[in-house]
Amino acid sequence: MMACTTESVADALRAAASVVAEHRTELIELDRAIGDADHGENLNRGFTAIVTAIETVPETPGAVLKTAATTLISKVGGAAGPLYGTAFLRAAAKLGDRSEVDAEAVVELLAAALEGVQARGKAEAGDATMVDALLPAVEAARGAVADGVAAVLTAAADAADRGTESTVDMVPRKGRASYLGERAVGHVDPGARSTALVLRALAEAAK
Repeated sequence: MMACTTESVADALRAAASVVAEHRTELIELDRAIGDADHGENLNRGFTAIVTAIETVPETPGAVLKTAATTLISKVGGAAGPLYGTAFLRAAAKLGDRSEVDAEAVVELLAAALEGVQARGKAEAGDATMVDALLPAVEAARGAVADGVAAVLTAAADAADRGTESTVDMVPRKGRASYLGERAVGHVDPGARSTALVLRALAEAAK
């Protein structure tokens, strides 16, 4: 796929919602080990609300993402709502009123999402957060831009998977998991895992 339309962006978010629902229990259990066990439930509630909010599809891809952002911020508690909401909001702002999203635009919106997450959560690489999935995803996406939207998102998802696995060996420095210190080593960060799942869903939808 060389460019995404408004409808295909909406379809991609529906696919992400389906994947989040499918992995809801897994995300709850990951968060139970090092957090307060609400990540899967909160994220599932948020993405379910997105599907409802975009039943009448907004006019542009950016408007779809902005609707997703405001829905997550208003419906989701914990860290997930503000972080994911900010990511979508920054991506929407980057797109503006463009009618289509090409591969370069996908890279731009992923980078904007990362900037938003880091601005909101103050996390850096190695803190064992969703940044450890999103940062390598952006870097990999840049390297695949010549091959189209699906290739960009697939490269991002592959890198996010590797980034997620790397959190197992990290001592968390942000969020509730940071209170555990060394005891959190050996656990996958739930925010990184959900980020990788969402990116994989978007990649599969783009194919």
